Amino acid sequence: MVVQPTGPETPARRTHARPEQESASQLAVHLRDAITRLNRRVRQARPVGDLTVTQLSALTSLELAGALTPRELADVERVQPPTMTKIVAKLEERGLVQRTPHPTDKRQVILSSTGLGRDILGQYERVRDEWLAARLAELSPDERDVLTRAAEVLARLARN
Repeated sequence: MVVQPTGPETPARRTHARPEQESASQLAVHLRDAITRLNRRVRQARPVGDLTVTQLSALTSLELAGALTPRELADVERVQPPTMTKIVAKLEERGLVQRTPHPTDKRQVILSSTGLGRDILGQYERVRDEWLAARLAELSPDERDVLTRAAEVLARLARN
């Protein structure tokens, strides 16, 4: 990708260049933008249901972490604790999250997803995977091969 020299960088001012012509910083911008757009599209593929994006994100964070205090969950989700309290209350009402006493601090509770919460997350994952698989099926074998290699590199970047 090459950024045209005049004016601030905007999506309209970007042009695509061959990967070997991109600097690391240009590639970073291009890659971040593409990943962000793809992530938004994947997140829009949802089963019928009324979980909000923030509720789904909090439930996913709990499932990935195993269990967190409300404060830890608020930190992970980058929201204020009172906001997280409201999100957790809605998830609890639906039976998707449970509270258990903290093992060492009686003032704290531990939040974790319930079996129903895990089932709901599984439904969301299946719908999203089906959407993405359908888009990938539209690509040529060469394009899918490029994405297979790119996925390996992205996974390695995520681990570092």
